[in-house]
Order: sequence, then C-alpha cells, then structure tokens
Amino acid sequence: MAEAKTQITEVVPADFIAGVEPEAKREEAKNIDALFRKITGEKPQMWGPSIIGYGQYRTTYASGRDVHWMRAGFSPRKARHSLYLMGGYCDDIAAKRRDELLAKLGKYTTGKSCLYINKLADVDMGVLEQMITSDWEAMQRKYPES
Repeated sequence: MAEAKTQITEVVPADFIAGVEPEAKREEAKNIDALFRKITGEKPQMWGPSIIGYGQYRTTYASGRDVHWMRAGFSPRKARHSLYLMGGYCDDIAAKRRDELLAKLGKYTTGKSCLYINKLADVDMGVLEQMITSDWEAMQRKYPES
C-alpha cells in the first residue's frame, strides 16, 4: 500500500499560524488552536504543509488500507477555516449529536469529514466547543489509544 500523502512534519504549529494571512484569519487560527488544545489536552502537530492536528490514530479499513491520521484538527485557509472532525462520521452517537449541534451552530458548510467556517463570528463558539468535544470523545471511543 502507498503511504498517505499527508504526513506529520517538523514544522512548529505556532510558527505556521504566525504566517497565516490576513491578520484576522491568523487571530482566529490562534483561537481555534486554543480551543482544540483545551478540549483535547494534546500538543498540536503539523500534518503536511497546512493542517494542524491533535492526537493521532491508526486503523485498517475493510479494503486493507492502513491509515495513520490525526484524531481532529483544522486548517486556517485563506477563504475559510477547515475543521477536521471525523468522529461524527464514524460513530453513530456522535453523528446524532453532530446533527443536533449543526442546527444551532450558525453559518457553515460541510464536506465529507470537514466543517467549513468563513469566520468565527459566523458561529456560536459554545456550540462549536460542544461539537469538537463530542467529536473528540467519539474518536476516543472508536480508536482507543494503545
């Protein structure tokens, strides 16, 4: 099997965040980082050139593909923040909770396992904290640390 393209790098997440433009996006990235650190208790690592990840896990899909990936994370992209919240997609309890919380979150879009937010002012930060917490707990249930 081929290695995943996105791997952990030696880049310091705080250094990456310091280079995020524009300044408003950089300040929001600092707030998102602080929120993930508070919830996960993890020190972040850079995954590839632009994803900040918290924790990691390994699994093998039914197809036989081995996966090494972050438990949660985000990327402060120029247009919008991409939050990687996989727990709601691999755990029925978290999926139900995610749907309930999305109804209260505010302005967002979603992708396969991403939550996209243009700016933090568009969402209820308390609801976002609950979403990240629920997702983190789901990942801990589904992929307990060994």
